[in-house]
Amino acid sequence: MSTVKVNHKARKRAKATDKVATVLIVTFAMAIVAILIGLLGFILFRGLGHISWSFLTAVPQTMRAGGGIGPQLFNSLFLLFLTMLITVPLGLGAGIYMSEYAKPGKLTNFIRLVVEVLSSFPSIVIGLFGLLLIVNTFNLGFSLLSGALALTIFNLPLMVRITEQAFAGVPKEQKEAGLALGLSKWKIITSIMLPVAIPSLITGTILASGRVFGEAAALLFTAGMSTPPLDFSNWNPLSPRSPINPLRPAETLAVYIWKVNSEGIAPDATQIAAGASAVLVIMVLIFNLLARLLGRTLYRYMTASRRMN
Repeated sequence: MSTVKVNHKARKRAKATDKVATVLIVTFAMAIVAILIGLLGFILFRGLGHISWSFLTAVPQTMRAGGGIGPQLFNSLFLLFLTMLITVPLGLGAGIYMSEYAKPGKLTNFIRLVVEVLSSFPSIVIGLFGLLLIVNTFNLGFSLLSGALALTIFNLPLMVRITEQAFAGVPKEQKEAGLALGLSKWKIITSIMLPVAIPSLITGTILASGRVFGEAAALLFTAGMSTPPLDFSNWNPLSPRSPINPLRPAETLAVYIWKVNSEGIAPDATQIAAGASAVLVIMVLIFNLLARLLGRTLYRYMTASRRMN
């Protein structure tokens, strides 16, 4: 009889503990959501009223009111394209090597340690490194390519780590089934493991892309703080006024927001900074939604789930 009472009390304590833990977890989750909504709401409330087609396409003004963010917005998108064009293949290749080809040992552990250390570097250090090596030593100057290479160094550890974890999370049974069918290792990676890892890879790409949109410190020393007058009818990549010239200086939207807030002298500098911040947040949200939609589409296309619906 006493044993039954003890068990009953233990169950009551377990239920009470579970309820308390559930309340705490839900509270923390709601607090995080509230903070995010508060930040987004504050930025959008201050900036949405200043956004117009003219604001998105016009060139900035230093002394007069009414400037826009056209070149800076284009620079951010083009820099994102260049950075991901370099980061994604390198990150995928290195992550696949670490997950499927690297043998356990001191060398592999050392490579993982290097990746972890590199991922913890402050962006300002990456920027100074890019200034010394890419801008000065390689003589690329302040340019989009210099900024893309610096951001590749900044984002590569994240991409490698997420790729390795995504492939390591594929069930062993699927790999063993491929081996039983006589498939080569590369065929197993591309046909069996890659479709399963696509959602995690898309998440990693989104995280890396968000860092490109919001990064300013590393780009101050590599991409520069100015943009030459651009001729959007000139698509010759070797022309200094061409928007797609990767060797021209390029002030991104995040750098422009910092510069306007710190040293802007235009009468409407505060409004310009607020509008540019809202545009930056909206671009990140749109990119996240589109990337997730693309990830789901690719996953359904590359797996049997599209044939089951």
